[in-house]
Amino acid sequence: MTVTQISAQELFRAAYQNRYTWDENFPGYSADIIYKYDSQVFTGKIRIDANLKWEVSEIEDPAAKKAIEGQVWEIAVHRVRRTFEQTHGENTFNYGETDETGAVEIILGGKSTGDKYKVRNDVVTLVHRHIHGVVVTINTFKIHETGAGYLSHTYDAVYHDPNTGLQKGGRSEFTDEYEKVGNYYILNRREIRTETDGNLSVQEFIFSNLELLG
Repeated sequence: MTVTQISAQELFRAAYQNRYTWDENFPGYSADIIYKYDSQVFTGKIRIDANLKWEVSEIEDPAAKKAIEGQVWEIAVHRVRRTFEQTHGENTFNYGETDETGAVEIILGGKSTGDKYKVRNDVVTLVHRHIHGVVVTINTFKIHETGAGYLSHTYDAVYHDPNTGLQKGGRSEFTDEYEKVGNYYILNRREIRTETDGNLSVQEFIFSNLELLG
């Protein structure tokens, strides 16, 4: 009996396709938002439409609005469904090391040379990517299983300068909670705890009255 080893590309493709995304029938949704930043509280509304264009309204404070817009953009960009070829068609894939948890390192070449991932049980447990002039490293610790793909539940993120390797800002720990609205899983809470030079900052985004559009 011959054991055929799955290629690095196919292993990564399986994990990529196991991420939870919204399908082509997604109608968009609206929600109320409460944003808590340390001792401050802001309330407003958000909307993401069927083609994943989004808006934040009823927030007067510019810094608070910018923070919420950043999260709403993240929500939309991570749920959009793109084929593996659309995202990774110009990349090559090679195996790296296997860590003590059994996660297998996937090293990219081609367009995304310098990027790497780790995959375990069809879940991407590490993302190390060059994005907009910084290197972001994300470790996923726990996931939500939806039955139609996984969503990250707890994870962290650290940014580094790609030239010097020095860390930019603090390490952030994320906790995401979801609820099912109609046929779709939608983020209803995100907490971000960031420690910078020994100081802890906590942000909480609470989305309520989630309603599908149309």
